[in-house]
Amino acid sequence: MIEKKTVCQIVEEWLDGKDYFLVEVTVSPDDKIVVEIDHAEGVWIEDCVELSRFIESKLNREEEDYELEVGSAGIGQPFKVLQQYYIHIGQEVEVVTRDGRKLAGILKDADEEKFTVGVQKKVKLEGSKRPKLIEEDETFTYEQIKYTKYLISFK
Repeated sequence: MIEKKTVCQIVEEWLDGKDYFLVEVTVSPDDKIVVEIDHAEGVWIEDCVELSRFIESKLNREEEDYELEVGSAGIGQPFKVLQQYYIHIGQEVEVVTRDGRKLAGILKDADEEKFTVGVQKKVKLEGSKRPKLIEEDETFTYEQIKYTKYLISFK
């Protein structure tokens, strides 16, 4: 069986000096290898082909038969690594918390411990007859959420 660690090392070697980053590597018991990469400006098919060929050049099909799939982290899929938070700062995201709240807003900031989302809320201000829409920042630790994902908008 092909080791996940081995595939990760090969991918990291290819990524060295590039603006791409590794999102996930999975290796199933029957040696189906799936590699997901991402980039702030999107992933080009040519780069997936290049990475696929690079991985194949480092693995020996004579020793171990495998299936290889290289692609981008799916748009609209939950974030898996911190760099995905970084590249989506300033964009609209959806957050689902462990306690079941679902909210959408602009990703304002992210670091290793937490991230902040600006959320529109209706608040009745003192002295006003109707609620007004205001933006309020909500900060979450990664342990507090089920997932965060880029919100696709067709406005």
